[in-house]
Amino acid sequence: MNDPVLISRFQFAFTIMYHYLFPGLTMGLAFLIFLLKSIYMRKRDEKYNQAVRFWGKIFAVTFILGVVTGIPMEFQFGTNWAAFSRFAGGIIAQTLATEGAFAFFLESAFLGVFLFGERAFGQRVHWLSSLLVFLGTWASAYFILCTNAWVQNPVGYKKLPGGGIEISNYWQILLHPWVFVQFIHNQGATVLTAAFVMAGVGAFYVLSRRDEDYGRMFLRIGVIVGLIASLWQLLPSGDLEGQQVTAKQPTKLAAMEGLFKSERPAGIAILGQPDMKKETLDNPIVVPRALSFLTYRSWSAQVKGLTAFPKKNWPDNVPLVYYSYHIMVGLGTIFIAIMVVAAFLLWRHKLFEAGWMLWILMLAIPFPSIATTAGWLTAEIGRQPWLAYGLLRTSQGVSPSVSSGNVLFTLIGFAGMYLVMGLLYFILVVGIVGQGPQVEEKEE
Repeated sequence: MNDPVLISRFQFAFTIMYHYLFPGLTMGLAFLIFLLKSIYMRKRDEKYNQAVRFWGKIFAVTFILGVVTGIPMEFQFGTNWAAFSRFAGGIIAQTLATEGAFAFFLESAFLGVFLFGERAFGQRVHWLSSLLVFLGTWASAYFILCTNAWVQNPVGYKKLPGGGIEISNYWQILLHPWVFVQFIHNQGATVLTAAFVMAGVGAFYVLSRRDEDYGRMFLRIGVIVGLIASLWQLLPSGDLEGQQVTAKQPTKLAAMEGLFKSERPAGIAILGQPDMKKETLDNPIVVPRALSFLTYRSWSAQVKGLTAFPKKNWPDNVPLVYYSYHIMVGLGTIFIAIMVVAAFLLWRHKLFEAGWMLWILMLAIPFPSIATTAGWLTAEIGRQPWLAYGLLRTSQGVSPSVSSGNVLFTLIGFAGMYLVMGLLYFILVVGIVGQGPQVEEKEE
């Protein structure tokens, strides 16, 4: 713990993983709330409108926690990563400022109209506000992912004579293909997360024999949207993500697959344990030729292993990249299976009586967030040892005058505050779910 680089990385990882638990839900909920409001506008069934209000409360609480836990993220660029900010601040400051000035402003402004303006402005404006909140949350994600995509694959920059870089083509940064692929995969994960939460809450109501009309509604929408989102994560978004990693970050690909030596053809290891001393994958269960086909669309293509690259450019924790990736893929496969079975039961009009399936849906609520966290660990640890891929190493980006003790002190403080906030969030959300989507009395 005496290494400032290591402890600064750990603090950033801890704060961002905790933070993303909240926007990872709100972005998906924003879509589902807009969907519920649109169904209400078409059917004029008050149950859908009451469902909008119910999920709006959960959205608001989650949104607040996302804002509060997100503030320390950008401060760390100045406190812990000053050298990186000095080097690339002319680029990342633009995308982050654009997110705050436009997308976050749109999202937060119309969230107020959505939460408090239904009676004052009427149903059409309320529907419009739900649309703009949805667009604002997704636009925020886009600009933030522009920042992440740039450090994954830097484009649109030029080097300065005295060191550092600046923007040469802003549109190339905003419209970079890496951003598009990362965006559709990330947003698919947020919809999947929200769909599992909605289906799980619906399953709870049906199993509890209370608010069953709402429970069935939440199950129908959650399962249908969840089925589409789980398949979307596999094809096309997951496949496209794999293609760009293959083309731009071959060392990450090799670490993800536990591939130490180049193979022609290469198989996919479903299970196995990386042995860094022997540079082998122990006890592998391999699907022959599958990796060659998925990466290069050829059953006989060569896939480069880690030993084909200088060791100094390997991800610095290959086992963690490997296990994180396999957790993400394994859970994603389970999600598809759950939603396919649930959708089949829904189609056969047996889902609401299938207690075993309802229990699975209810207990599965946290697992999409776990899968998303594993996916981000894969993406970010797999990028190492680069802070900006191919331009700046992580060891070069840390603040030179900040000691590991300073960072550890603030990390402990964050951990304590986040524990309290997490408990409060849990109590509030459980209270909202416990109260249920009760029908409000109409004013006379």
